[in-house]
Amino acid sequence: MFTGIIRGKATVTSVSSTASILHLTLVFPDSVTEGLQRGASVSIGGVCLTAVEIDGAQVQFDLMSETLEKTTLGTAAPGVQYNFERAATFGDEIGGHLLSGHVMGTGEVTAVEDADARYVLAIRVEPSLFGYIFAKGYIAIDGASLTIVEADVATSVFTVHLIPETLRITTLARLRVGDRVNIEVDTMTQAIVETVQRMQLATRSIV
Repeated sequence: MFTGIIRGKATVTSVSSTASILHLTLVFPDSVTEGLQRGASVSIGGVCLTAVEIDGAQVQFDLMSETLEKTTLGTAAPGVQYNFERAATFGDEIGGHLLSGHVMGTGEVTAVEDADARYVLAIRVEPSLFGYIFAKGYIAIDGASLTIVEADVATSVFTVHLIPETLRITTLARLRVGDRVNIEVDTMTQAIVETVQRMQLATRSIV
């Protein structure tokens, strides 16, 4: 599990593939990989990946077709940076919200506003995802835990406001209109919405 509190940015050093597996190697800031073992989970760009090889500050991850199809990691290239977070451990402070790193899909940046001491991102998602999105709800964008400010059902666009610290430590400040981001909705929200939907279907079938 993760919290959505990004610890920094990791840089892609190499990308290769064999059969249907993409081998992705990233270099992390100093000391981040201390204690990291093979098989450990790390959130890369909001995607839960398993460390398969560790060489000092460099860590290799293997990505299967499902991950490549549903996330932005399929476009990884040397030099590209991704937000990272190591898995939460018992006793950690949960400053964001609980995340699984199981990305539900991607969204497209439709507007970036940087004026009057505020930084706003507007993102469009598929209508099927928008059913889990509402104002004041939680969402993870490229792994970063954020609060939704506005949600427009008609356009499937929602907005988030970013504070300077978030802009400093994450890759979100580099986003431009047309860029795609990984989206994970709040697990509790997802459970509630889907439970209500099932209850409504059951009620209709009885009637």
